[in-house]
Amino acid sequence: MRDLKQRIQDLKDEYESVFSGVSLEKKKLTLQDLESKSMDPKLWDNQDLARAIMQELGDTKNEIENLQKLKEGIETLVELSNLSEVDEEMSPEVSQLEELMSKLKLTSFLSGAYDKKNALMSIHAGQGGTEAMDWAGMLYRMYIRFCERKGWVTETIDYSPGEEAGIKSVTFKISGSYVYGYLKGEAGTHRLVRQSPFNADNLRQTSFALVGVLPELEEIDLPGVVIKDEDLDWQFFRSSSQGGQNVQKVSTAVRVKHIPTGIVVTAQTERFQEQNRKIALSLLRSKIWALEQEKQKQEVKSIKGEYRPASWGNQIRSYVLHPYKMVKDLRTEVESSNPDSILGGEIDQFIEAELSLS
Repeated sequence: MRDLKQRIQDLKDEYESVFSGVSLEKKKLTLQDLESKSMDPKLWDNQDLARAIMQELGDTKNEIENLQKLKEGIETLVELSNLSEVDEEMSPEVSQLEELMSKLKLTSFLSGAYDKKNALMSIHAGQGGTEAMDWAGMLYRMYIRFCERKGWVTETIDYSPGEEAGIKSVTFKISGSYVYGYLKGEAGTHRLVRQSPFNADNLRQTSFALVGVLPELEEIDLPGVVIKDEDLDWQFFRSSSQGGQNVQKVSTAVRVKHIPTGIVVTAQTERFQEQNRKIALSLLRSKIWALEQEKQKQEVKSIKGEYRPASWGNQIRSYVLHPYKMVKDLRTEVESSNPDSILGGEIDQFIEAELSLS
């Protein structure tokens, strides 16, 4: 019983430490304001603004409900503990509150300006031909499975398959709550060491792939960034992606170059050209934002502490399948001896450890 009482006391201390500065009343006022805006009949005249408000409304409501549940649950347990009415039958309830505490603590780390946003993730194979393209494909599957486990929705924007295996590059959108906040730390170089499955001698091979993560930004998020029509060079072509017959036969794919910065983006997986144009503009907007962040590092601390661009020299994690099995994050020192589960999408421990460094 003493152990259970100690767990209850630890929950109380942790709540006071992490959430002492959180005002539920202020959050409720914010919720009321968002609910009022959501009922404006003219809201959907601006769909970007409407989507942003509705997502913030849902996130705020969910946060308030969870904080209330945690606060009230802990208060009840503390009161029972003080009355010596705690027994082991209450252990499952304590465990549930401990799990909720961990979830809300993790969310408390996601306080950056764009952490609540959807994410645009890209994966590019490094040098090494088929080996590297296969590795990029493995990472793509890993992140897709992770997103499935989280209940997030993925949508492929651009896909370039490898000649023999894997992918040369892929860009995909991930939709859900706090997606960018969770995944931004995955940006960087990922290294694979294994016996090559592509030569008869099974030689040891090291491959690299570059992962990039950007927030999906709307015009309302970047009032100071104006993309002028005259600064855009559009090209239209037939898609080479894994689309349906219409995608393959009609010039639905788009490529746009932003002349002032030289940034080029491609979108080719949707069935209609206009859809791909909209996706390309969204991706371009995010890349222009990233470029500005790199130029103004003094402002980046409000987004992610010290800025770490997804460059080839910025290796963040090694996945070793031979001569031993180990996945190690080089920033947090977190390790796993089960690379199969990691490559199957169970990467929570790495993401949570990186977030806790914030």
